[in-house]
Amino acid sequence: MQKLYRGLLAINVIGAVIYLLVCGIALAMGHAIYPGQAMLLGQVVFGIILAVGPGLIGKWRHFKFPLLLLVIWEAFILGAVLLGTGMQFYNIPYWDKFLHLFSASMLAGLGLAIFGALTPKQQLQTTKPLLLAIVAVAFGTMCGVLWEFYEFTGDGLLGLNMQRTMAHGVGLVGRLALMDTMGDLLADFLGSLALGVWCYFGVSRDRKWLETFMFTK
Repeated sequence: MQKLYRGLLAINVIGAVIYLLVCGIALAMGHAIYPGQAMLLGQVVFGIILAVGPGLIGKWRHFKFPLLLLVIWEAFILGAVLLGTGMQFYNIPYWDKFLHLFSASMLAGLGLAIFGALTPKQQLQTTKPLLLAIVAVAFGTMCGVLWEFYEFTGDGLLGLNMQRTMAHGVGLVGRLALMDTMGDLLADFLGSLALGVWCYFGVSRDRKWLETFMFTK
């Protein structure tokens, strides 16, 4: 698992550097490879920060994130930033929905990690599996809702189209304007629910299952 994490981290960082060099030189020569290339370059730079962020935070605060969550995080950043944004994979049908499923399960696991960090160890060992599953599902879904708030705010203040309420410059009406947002929220719930179900059966079978999602010193 550690090798997989380091491999994904390397792909994110090295891939982003190569992207910045190739697309940056092309843009400087007046031959942008992708539409809105300058903004894409900035987002890929931010992607590097996101990729190395958990490791730096862990060293700064002297703890380690759950390794499984780190693997999922690096895979998500790869799909969302370098591939999704930088190389325009978001134009592939359902790419966005797949990432919502993926990220929601990761955030549900993060909810378990936070719950475990805030709960005394002895009490955690007696917490019912159903409650842990509910915490995971609720946290992952809540994060998805907060993300939609962010998209709504960005669309309103900056004139973006993150919630896909416009098609070819024309505003959608009624249910069509809600399809992308509701699809994202459904994917967030299903991704969180998948982790919650796994949590329920995992903890019911063996309490040590929770260690997979616990912070360590």
